[in-house]
Amino acid sequence: MPTPIHTFLATALLALSINASADTAVTLVHAGHLLDRPGQAPRGASTLVLRDGKVLEVLDGFVNPERYAGAAVIDLRNRYVLPGLIDSHVHLTSDRAGIEGQLAGVTDSVAAGAYEAQMNARKTLQAGFTTVRNLGDGNGITLALRDAIARGWVQGPRIIDAGTSISTTSGHMDGRLGYSDWVQHGVATTNLCDGPESCRKAVRMQIGRGVDVIKIATTGGVNSVIGAGVNKQMFDDEAKSLIEAAHLYGKKVAVHAHGASGINLALAAGADSIEHGTLLDDEGVKLFLKSGAYYVPTLSTINGYKERIANNPDAYPPAVRAKIDWRIGITGKALRQAHARGIKIAFGTDAGVSKHGRNADEFELMVQFGMKPAEAIKAATVNAADLLGIGAVAGSLEAGKSADLIAVGGDPLADVSVLKRVAFVMKAGEVVKHQQ
Repeated sequence: MPTPIHTFLATALLALSINASADTAVTLVHAGHLLDRPGQAPRGASTLVLRDGKVLEVLDGFVNPERYAGAAVIDLRNRYVLPGLIDSHVHLTSDRAGIEGQLAGVTDSVAAGAYEAQMNARKTLQAGFTTVRNLGDGNGITLALRDAIARGWVQGPRIIDAGTSISTTSGHMDGRLGYSDWVQHGVATTNLCDGPESCRKAVRMQIGRGVDVIKIATTGGVNSVIGAGVNKQMFDDEAKSLIEAAHLYGKKVAVHAHGASGINLALAAGADSIEHGTLLDDEGVKLFLKSGAYYVPTLSTINGYKERIANNPDAYPPAVRAKIDWRIGITGKALRQAHARGIKIAFGTDAGVSKHGRNADEFELMVQFGMKPAEAIKAATVNAADLLGIGAVAGSLEAGKSADLIAVGGDPLADVSVLKRVAFVMKAGEVVKHQQ
């Protein structure tokens, strides 16, 4: 005869079993068309079986929900379903740039910046981008936002974060550029380095903050408020020490580089990706192919430039405006070359220079400059997941991976622009957007 304690334990175990069953209830997603593994052939009518925020199975046809007791059904039979998109290069802290952004940098509080970053993160997720790699902010906002999203405190994409980007003194990441001397004294410089030992320390400073990836700049930049051009601004031993230190701690290195001299320097030193890569040359192509590094084109920057200049011809200082005009005129040349030669390409927009929530504009530019829609989509899923080191979690819809998926009203393999009109977004099994 059971004792009271046995009865109590049996009741408790039954309650736990019921709760566990409820927690692991299955959701069935009926997809009219499914691109579960970008780069491979799409499927017709299909069912995604989801549980605990992950993909359990991918089945042909519309599975009867009675097969899974208590299963919920999401009807996307009139939609084209594919994995959640990945943007490998964003800056969530602002949409403002030029003189407006420079002013905001010395007038807005860190708290205000945090709210702006969360707003931009939500825009990005609503646009169908369930993962982003944030490549630089100055005060830890996106590191905190990354953790807040992971804890479920706020809504946004999964964030792979670089902390504060690193360059040499007066390089592209020197936040003092363009300000008077008295303002410069209040700008942090722990992300700047000169010489190998100093550069190793700069990497270790970011490692200590808990970053996921290291971002460095080997060349000048379009938005740098100096007229020093976009060629190499770092010595070989400095780049080597930065990349070696990052790899020592198991972190990949994303490198801002426009000029060929800086691209080749970074690739020879072991960079994992080149961002922008505007003046790619034959040597750079050979180094890309030898190293297996990814190219992230960030073509969308020109959209941001054009819009701001149309609204205000004086939106940028003269030294910056000259570089912008050059960047607009040369955009797409490097992508055509990289694509033709078989360099690995990952999708990235540099959103923040372009507008957040409009990340999918990049697809049209990638196709305009030589890629097929299927290749552009693979760059924003399978390839980007590989670059970010999250291929076991995201990039395709396979058993065991996160239930990150989107749905659109047309066939993106025929017309990539449909990705600009995402009707449904799910991240880790949670529906965050569902338009009928």
